[in-house]
Amino acid sequence: MKTFPADCIQFHETDIVVDAELLASLFDMSVTSLREAMSAGSVSTLVERGEGEDDGRTRLTFRYSDQQFSMMRERDGQLYETTPPAPDVRPVKPSLMQLFDVRK
Repeated sequence: MKTFPADCIQFHETDIVVDAELLASLFDMSVTSLREAMSAGSVSTLVERGEGEDDGRTRLTFRYSDQQFSMMRERDGQLYETTPPAPDVRPVKPSLMQLFDVRK
């Protein structure tokens, strides 16, 4: 199971900010190409907040073209890769997510 540094995604109440370099690398593209794809509405995201026994957990799914990637944030803040939901089960809308660029 692939894990990620806890600071590569920042959670602020209802906002989630994702490290641009991390997300671009997941789709094997440059940060510039990622930003262009997001502006064009080609990148979609899905945020699922756990309820009941999953309360405090969050699954993030990113989709671009025919690629998709999901990660889970556990109650303790740990992030790890997980299985994405089926596209027909959980449709997503164009991304409204924010990116941060650690190179600045």
